[in-house]
Amino acid sequence: MKGCKPGPGNPFAARVHELRRTLLDAITPDALHRVVIRMIELAVEGDVAAAKVVIERAVGKPIEPDLVERIERIESMLEGGNE
Repeated sequence: MKGCKPGPGNPFAARVHELRRTLLDAITPDALHRVVIRMIELAVEGDVAAAKVVIERAVGKPIEPDLVERIERIESMLEGGNE
């Protein structure tokens, strides 16, 4: 729209970019590989937080159960059901 000024944006974006760039410049593929292997080891040893990270990164976060029910309800309505 004419006359509308854009918002100020995220005041922390430049700093976050700088920190990410520093991390990406510092980490090597070998170091990252060692971190991933250690996370898997911790998960196997019973560290629930590590297991959650490993599983979510490998296969994705689980969908919410009520989301499945809502999708099924919509599909039923589209098929001519009366729910």
